Amino acid sequence: MELTESFHKRRLVSNLVVENFKSSSDADVKHTLFWRFRRRDTEFCTYIRRLLQNPLFNSVMISIISLNAVFLAMETDYAIKLNSYAYLELADLIIISIYTTEMLLKFYVDPLNYWRSGYNLFDVIVLLIAYLPYILDKNDTKHYKPWDIITGVQALKILKLISYSRGMRSLITALGQTVKTVIYVLVLLFLLMFIFAILGYGLYGDPETGDSKNWGNLASALFTLFSLVTVDGWTDLQDELDERGFSASRAFTIVFILLGFFLFFNMSIGVVIMNIQDSTQNYERELKAEKQAALRAKKQAILQRQQEEVNMLMHQQKTSEYKTFSELVEDFKKTLHHSDPMVLEDFCASIPFIDLYLTSLDLQDNTVYRLQELYYELVGTLNTILEDVREKSMLPPEKDMKS
Repeated sequence: MELTESFHKRRLVSNLVVENFKSSSDADVKHTLFWRFRRRDTEFCTYIRRLLQNPLFNSVMISIISLNAVFLAMETDYAIKLNSYAYLELADLIIISIYTTEMLLKFYVDPLNYWRSGYNLFDVIVLLIAYLPYILDKNDTKHYKPWDIITGVQALKILKLISYSRGMRSLITALGQTVKTVIYVLVLLFLLMFIFAILGYGLYGDPETGDSKNWGNLASALFTLFSLVTVDGWTDLQDELDERGFSASRAFTIVFILLGFFLFFNMSIGVVIMNIQDSTQNYERELKAEKQAALRAKKQAILQRQQEEVNMLMHQQKTSEYKTFSELVEDFKKTLHHSDPMVLEDFCASIPFIDLYLTSLDLQDNTVYRLQELYYELVGTLNTILEDVREKSMLPPEKDMKS
């Protein structure tokens, strides 16, 4: 009997646990998983994050990338590369180790979101390319051509500079936003070129009487139209058609240049410029907002410090020999320096406004004083007039006096 009751109790407890788990929301489950797998080294992770966001760290990385560019330029000189090969290779290893350390630190701070950034993925690809020269065998003849390609691709390491420059990132973002629109413009331009290539091949592609070199097949016709779109050497192409008696081809060339260059080509350039301008304005607004936020944070910190100092003074006033708070404030003023920052919450509390306000009050007082003087003079004049009227009213008429 006791075994049966204990079994029922255990079954009831298990059912309650299952019911509670089923009734819990996805947010509760995620919260539970987060607390189960949360990292223990939060302080060290915060320190590394502050280090990566420090402007000094960014300046050091920009300097290292610039130094890497200098070393790559030195390797293009055969004499320098021959005489300083060991030093250049050692410098390259040191720079690659710094890049690797930077990647590992970023991955340590945020392992999941690290792969969501395109710049981080680009850094990983650049590092893989940077390690290839140390993986391939230089003495193997099969690797001569890949070795030359890999050596040339090492210049991609300089593009790491983009991730440390907000201005460059804004331009890259603007270019990425214009890709879709530019693709549409390029597709329309290609359709126009295809139509004019077929038309040019039919008009001027005759092997005997036409210009077979430039219009003999579809590929050469498309290449010729590309030269016309870029307006590069289009007069030479037109002269060759004129020499073969195709004088009406000038209309063909002018119409294509008007449509291809002045319309579609300039349209794509205009779209890119507009997006870059919008991106630049957004970048400037972000910088302005960040500066204002930094100023507000600094202002709040100064206000908080001032409040703490005032509270401290109030506490000292209760336990010190000062009789009044004014005496304490006057003594505190003696300890202030001219460089101590002071933040005023309102414009009406600023010193220039107080000076102007007090000056205006003085002027108002003078005006009121003059008005009072005029009032007293006016009252005196009215009293004199009133007395004269009363004296005249009390005198007898002149006729009665004569009689």
